[in-house]
Amino acid sequence: MERVHIYHTNDIHSHFENWPRISAYLREESKRLEQENETVFLFDIGDACDRVHPLTEATDGKANILLLNEVKYDAVTIGNNEGIGSSKKQLNHLYDEANFSVVISNLYDDKTGYPPEWAKLFHIVQTKSGHKIGLFGLTAPFPTSYKPIGWNVKNPDEVIGDMLELLSPLVDSIILLSHLGIGEDKRIAEMYPMISVIIGSHTHHLLPNGEIIRNTLLAAAGKYGQYVGHIELEIDGNKIRKAEATVKETATMQAPKNEKLVIEGYEKKGHQLLMEQIIATVPDTFSVSWQGSSELVMLGLEALKEYAHTDAAILNAGLFMQPLIEGTVTKDALHEILPHPMRILRCTLNGKDLIRMIYEMEKNRLFLRNFPIKGIGFRGQIFGEICYNGVTYDKMTGEVCWLDKPIEPDKQYTFATVDHFMFIPFFPTIEIKGKNEVLFPYFIRNVLELYLKKHYPADKTTD
Repeated sequence: MERVHIYHTNDIHSHFENWPRISAYLREESKRLEQENETVFLFDIGDACDRVHPLTEATDGKANILLLNEVKYDAVTIGNNEGIGSSKKQLNHLYDEANFSVVISNLYDDKTGYPPEWAKLFHIVQTKSGHKIGLFGLTAPFPTSYKPIGWNVKNPDEVIGDMLELLSPLVDSIILLSHLGIGEDKRIAEMYPMISVIIGSHTHHLLPNGEIIRNTLLAAAGKYGQYVGHIELEIDGNKIRKAEATVKETATMQAPKNEKLVIEGYEKKGHQLLMEQIIATVPDTFSVSWQGSSELVMLGLEALKEYAHTDAAILNAGLFMQPLIEGTVTKDALHEILPHPMRILRCTLNGKDLIRMIYEMEKNRLFLRNFPIKGIGFRGQIFGEICYNGVTYDKMTGEVCWLDKPIEPDKQYTFATVDHFMFIPFFPTIEIKGKNEVLFPYFIRNVLELYLKKHYPADKTTD
């Protein structure tokens, strides 16, 4: 009987404050178990990167890969933050210096039809006794986001059968690295009992002792590096006789020397790299208020209109984390102001549906003004005031106007906002009735950057 140890992380999202402990723990555990002649594998299940951290933003995620290299992962898969948080060029070079295999089975180049050169469709690892484990990886399919970047992302069922057929003759057991979410993991376990273990992520679920569904063990280690997962397999020849999952809380791990300095160093390095990139020179400070309209939000609305070529734009004030200060504007300042990995949405509605959407916004206005919100790309604190440009609403009469003219029910109207508005549940008309186009490749901070470069060019004397 052979004992095999699998350590796994997921959805770290550039929470580097947990990384020094995780790195030290995984290196020490690997060394200890290797000395005991036991087999150890290390896997990451995606969303290791998140551009909310200045070091990730400044290096297009390459700094994250260098950190993963420290612990010598055997394989990783990608999450949506790597996949759609990067341009095609950025993703094609993200893993240039990786010392591990990247396994992704449902992502293809939209032009060539082939898998990306930096990844494997599957990967095989072997235990000390010779037991072969086949790995394949699946990432959450967001075709409306992947396709404009240049990728074709397939639904899980389009590829799982092929992967099992490919791997079954070659290996003794199969593990899925799943960046799909707990719901999909459970469904896959029910439908594909040939998969021995599904290591999950994406929905940030924590399974402290795993979960068995039919023949499959499900494991998951929460979010932000708060836990590290540990799976123990007992293997007898070509059979897994026993599979158990546990987690280790990062806060309980021994802190390495100079932990605080190391964490601060990640932040400092990111800020330094971003501050070296000068964007513009603004003559005045643009103030911001989350509970009302403000100069910076108005500037953002103008930037959206210009970029999306629309007559109107809508944003929530909570997106803008701090004011734009008079003087030299750097990439660091814009990243601090707008840390969200959000792209611009161009939405077209007929007049009747546009009025309905504005009514949805007005109904939710007071509730959202101080509403704390997390996830779906939002990296702020509260949603804040809903602000219009090009659209007006009369509280007394309920009339909605477009460029100061009454809206015609059958006419088509196009406005710009952030893709976040399509994902949150408060304004369903956008998703249900809108003709929606997500504009690539820029995030909202890059759109503001383009506007500032054009209208407030950098003062060369300050270079």
